[in-house]
Order: sequence, then structure tokens, then C-alpha cells
Amino acid sequence: MKRGKGVAIFLVILICLGLLGWSSVSIIHDTNVSQKNAGEKVKDHSIKLGLDLSGGVSVTYTIKNDKFSAQDVADTKQQLEQRAESFSTEYSVYSSDDRITVEIPGVKDANEVLETMGKPGSLYFIREKDADGKPNYTTSPEGQYVLAEGKTIESLTADGSVVATGEDVKDSQPGYSNGDVKSKPIVQLSFNKDATQRWADATTDASSKGETIGVYYDDKFITVPRVNVAITNGECIIEGQSDYEEASRLSTFIRAGAMKLELEELSHENVGANLGGSALSAALKAAVVGLILVMIFMIIMYGLSGVAASIALGIYTTGVVSLIYAFEITLTLPGIAGVILGIGMAVDANVITFARIREEIAAGKSVAAAINEGYSKAFSAILDGNITTFIAALVLMVLGSGTVKGFAYTLMISILVSMFTALVVAKFINRCFVSFGLTNEKLYGRAKERKSLNFIGHRKLFFGISLAAIVAGFIGMGVWSAQGKGALNLSLEFIGGTSTNVDMGKDYTVEQLEKEVVPVIAKDLNLATNKIIASTVSGSTQVNFKSTELDLAQREALEKSLVDNFKVDKSTIESQGISATISNEMRRNAILAVVVACFFMLLYIWFRFKDIRFAASAILALLHDVLVVLAAYAIIRISVGNTFIACMLTIVGYSINDTIVIFDRIRENLHGRSDRNPEDLAAIANKSLTQTLARSINTSITTIIMVALLYILGVPAIREFALPLLVGMICGSYSSICIATELWYIMKVRFAKKRK
Repeated sequence: MKRGKGVAIFLVILICLGLLGWSSVSIIHDTNVSQKNAGEKVKDHSIKLGLDLSGGVSVTYTIKNDKFSAQDVADTKQQLEQRAESFSTEYSVYSSDDRITVEIPGVKDANEVLETMGKPGSLYFIREKDADGKPNYTTSPEGQYVLAEGKTIESLTADGSVVATGEDVKDSQPGYSNGDVKSKPIVQLSFNKDATQRWADATTDASSKGETIGVYYDDKFITVPRVNVAITNGECIIEGQSDYEEASRLSTFIRAGAMKLELEELSHENVGANLGGSALSAALKAAVVGLILVMIFMIIMYGLSGVAASIALGIYTTGVVSLIYAFEITLTLPGIAGVILGIGMAVDANVITFARIREEIAAGKSVAAAINEGYSKAFSAILDGNITTFIAALVLMVLGSGTVKGFAYTLMISILVSMFTALVVAKFINRCFVSFGLTNEKLYGRAKERKSLNFIGHRKLFFGISLAAIVAGFIGMGVWSAQGKGALNLSLEFIGGTSTNVDMGKDYTVEQLEKEVVPVIAKDLNLATNKIIASTVSGSTQVNFKSTELDLAQREALEKSLVDNFKVDKSTIESQGISATISNEMRRNAILAVVVACFFMLLYIWFRFKDIRFAASAILALLHDVLVVLAAYAIIRISVGNTFIACMLTIVGYSINDTIVIFDRIRENLHGRSDRNPEDLAAIANKSLTQTLARSINTSITTIIMVALLYILGVPAIREFALPLLVGMICGSYSSICIATELWYIMKVRFAKKRK
């Protein structure tokens, strides 16, 4: 590359970094502002935040009716949207099969939302005046129709002022008065046989007096049309809509009021806005600090190439933020963890390449040639490793839900962007440096010839250590199970029930909670004390209460008990409820996700390496990682919740990525031959492990830095995700070096192909 071209490319890269940096800083700033004003319509360029970051209420319903149509579901969604809009303009209502989920950010009284959202639809047609000639409704100072003073739906129904209800409506459709779009928009309404005569009597009376009949829906009048003529056939039209869209909306409200769909709450979640804001702030702090530390580490370890990697890493980070905003991906706590984890993993491709460049320099090639050859030789390992991790993300996207699905999206974006920045951006920056005359090999480093370490010879020791860790996990499960506390500390997502998190304002031990707090709460809820399990978060005043599934009245009683008896701040109370139906599905999906991911990884590795022994040993190493991390969950009593699937598949993806890099080097050192004796195979395996050891250690350090910062700086919800990830990263690195290759060697020796 000529010097002038190098300068131009380098300037373009710096300009791109500046623009992306400016864009991402603006997005993050607006996101912070939006989070502080959760529940209000803010015109900004912010990322859409999940409820765990913005605070708010999420409730999922199931439709109890045996038969229902797509139109019924659409009408129900419209009805729920109408109710949600009274709390926030930033609501979200979406459906899947027989379930409807409502999310409303920034609300202050979660119980009011849950009570309002879950009640059946109500639609009434009300006469203007009662039998005594007194008005049933009037106008407020704001010019809106309201029920007259002293009037209620119950009293209006009793005195005959309610002509019909939603159940009397046969159909309601928008249309035009003359049947063409140039005429006035109307709503065409028809009543069932039972209501036809009542409607005829009411419209006859109203038309003779020039009165109106109000349409009252969900505690407010949606239209009050004047009756022009008597309607005796049970069909009528409502005029006065400004456009077809308004007529369509009114028609939907009337149909929704007529529906008989019954909704049952499956799960709910209530997150305080203050707690969500703290989580966002902590995660951002971890990202910034971690990014700086990783950049410093890369520059120290790889010199000028480390500078190239740091610039590429800056483009990666700002690019991911911009893409999350551009694709309108909802960012959640696990999603932020995915982005931060991606920062650590993005370094991996650079580390693989830089190690190759140093080897080529040590082989006597010029810096320019070494850079080109290094990227060429590193490509296959980078591609295979990232594709297998991408498989894990795809499985999460398909089988995950809610926050886990958000984690999958951010992980996939991170993988794609990291490959681009490592293979394209960093490569061009390194070539630019060469064009500037920076060709001294000391600036890039030279690989040192290292004596092969005898990993294969110590395989029995490695297997023994792993077996001890796995057995310890099963023993721990048995001990906890014998004590009646469950083999694993399953959260609501896996057992069902209600969980309440609260900041008690001071530290409590579990013994103090069981003696001083639980009996008081149990008495107020009329529950046995053994139905409530209290636990604390280390180093925090946060306390969690798990109980059997509580209804809305019991949840309100629990909040009142905490506020009245222990003077807690109501805004710090979070609650989550999961029905047994949801918990059974999550248990099934957790197992299915790991199995499906491993199956497709097995197929891919088999296809790429043309040897089932590579694939089988890699999958057995992954099983080892899963069992060791499961042991950590059991012994440390980490809560097994909705992020468990994301955590396990992230570890699986990370571990397989590390293993593939080593297997790629083994394949290269074998030179395609499979007829070697055990001694040669052991030598090749040891040589390959030694050659990739520095890369494995350096990648692990950068990833562990990011995850450790998540744990140190994060809120309790992030720590529950970061701690098993930290264990998994260490275990994944160990299994790639000390388990996977050793298993491959055993299979290669035991199941060697017959020589011709």
C-alpha cells in the first residue's frame, strides 16, 4: 500500500470512528434522559429500554376460551392498548398464539395497572335522560361527556337507562355513508335478536325528543351521537367521525366491548424505575472501565497491533450501539451483558491474528508480508469459532423469550460487527501503519520458540480435577435436597410463584428475616411462615421474599405490610409472578436450548473438520463445562432464573470458540494425514496447545476483565448473571486446553482409521 493511500484510508477510519462515537454518545445520552422520564413521550434518539432498565409493569395473559378467531385477538389487543394508554404513551402490546403481553414503562402504581388491565371489557349504550327526565350524563368543564353526579353504571342499569351492553352487539364495522371513499365515514352497527326490540323502543323515544344515546366504554364516553330516526330492525349507523381511521377505531372499541374472551394472568413483573436506572448506570460504567482496561492490555501485549485493535474495538463498540438503535432492538440487562461480553470476545479475533503475524515474522518474513499471511491463516479459525457462537445465539433467539431474546439479538450483532472490525478494519489499520514506514518488527513482536508442554501426558490429572468438580456439584445438590431446600436454587421461572425484591434500608441476616420479618408478613397475608422464603444479597440491603403464587390483593397486602411495619420505601419494591404453566415451559426450553445448540454445533464442526472425532470431543468438553457451571449454581446457590439459558449458551459458545482455534492448529499441524502413531499424535497435540496457549490466556483475560467488572460494578440482578458467566469463562478456557484436545487424542488413538 502506498503512503498516500494509507493516509487516506486511515483518515477515513478515524472519521468513521468519530461519527460513530458522536452518534453513540448522543444515543446513550438520550437513552439516559428517556430513562429518567420513563412513561412520558420524549422526542429523542434513544434506545428502547426493557422494563428491567426503564422500570414499569409487564403482564402476560392467556386466553381461556376454547375457540377464538384472529379478529377476537386483535380486538382484545386494541382493548388492552386503550387501557394501557391511560398510564403511558410508551406502552407495548403484542400477542403470540393464545397469549397477550402488555408492557407499560414508568408507571408508579403497579397494582393499579394490574387491576385495571385484567378486568373484563365493558360497553354500555346509555339514554340521555332517565324515566324522570333527569340527565344521565353531562359535559365537564373540559367539554368531555361524563356521567351526571350521583349516576353509576349500576344505578343506570337498575332504572332502565342502559339500553344495551357490549354482549348485545352482533357486529360492528367501519364504512362509508354512500359506499364510496368520497362519502362520510360511518360505523355500521347491528344488534342481536334479544336487543333489537329494546333498541327500537329507545331510538323511537330518543328521536321523538331529539335526544342522544351515549356509547360508554371502559369508564368513559367514546361517542354521543344524536338519534335522528327510530331504528326497528336492529341495524343502525353512527355518524360524526372525522375520517375512516376514527370510524375504524370506534368500530373496534364496540366490538371489543362485545367480546366474551376471558383472560387469565400467567405472569407479571414490576420493576421500580429507580432500580432500573441504577442497573443501567452500573452497566454503562462497567462497559467504559472495561473497554479502557482491555485497550491498555492490548497495547501492552501487542504494541502497534494493539493500537490497531483498540481503534477497531472503538468502532466495534460504537457500531453495536448504533445498530441496536437502528434496528430498534429492546435493550435489557442481559442485552447489556451481551454487548459488554462482546467487547471481551471481539478481542479474540485480533489476538488470533496477531499471534499469527508474530509467527510469520519469526519465520523471516517482512512485516508487510507477515500481516497479509497472518490474516489469511487466521481466517478459518475466526470464521469457525464465530459461526459456532452464532449458532448458540440463534438457538436463544428461537427458544428464548423476553430478556433472553434481547440478549440473543445483541450477541448476534456483536459477533457480526466484531468479525468485520477484526478482519477488515484492524487489517487496514495495520497496513496503513506499514505504509507510514512503521516496519520495525519490534513494533509488532516476534513469536518465541517455546518448548512444547506435555498436556497430553497429564490428561489423567486434568480428567481427575474435572471429575472432582462435577462430583462435588452432585454431592452439593444432594445435601441441599436432603435439607429440603432443593437441589438447585430455582427461581420463579422454573418453579412458579411470586418473588418480591425490596430494599429494607438496613442489613438483615437470613436468621433475622426468618424471626423478625417473615412471621409479620405471613400473618398479614394469612399464610403459613413456611410458605415464604427470605434471602439476602451479599453486601446489599436488598432482600428477596419467595412465596406461593399470590393474587393481586395479597401482593397489595404484602406491600402494605412492608411499608407499615418496616418503613421501607414503596418505590423500591419489585415483584414478579410466574404461573406453573410458564415455569414448566421454561424448564423444558432450558434443556431443549442446550441440546439443540450442541447438536447443530456438532454437525458444523463435523462438516468443517471432516472428522467426527473433532466434533465429538468438542461436544463432550461442552458437556463438561455445563456440568461444572451447574455445580457452581448448586454449591454457591446462584439463582437459576430466566437468564440461566442465556448464561449456559454463552458459555457453550465461548468455550467452543476457544476449542476450535486449538483444533484448527492441530488440523494444520497434521497436514491432512491421519495415519500417525500415538507418539506423533501426542507431540502434534502438545505443540498445537503450546502454540495457541498465549492466545487462549490473553483472550480469557480480556473476557474475564469485562465479566468481572459486570460483577463488581453491577446491581444484584446483573451479578446473578455475571457470577456464573465468570465461572463459565474460566471453566471454558480450562476445558479447551486441558479436556477437549486430550479427548480428541484418546479418540484418535482408540478409533484410528485402518491403514491401507
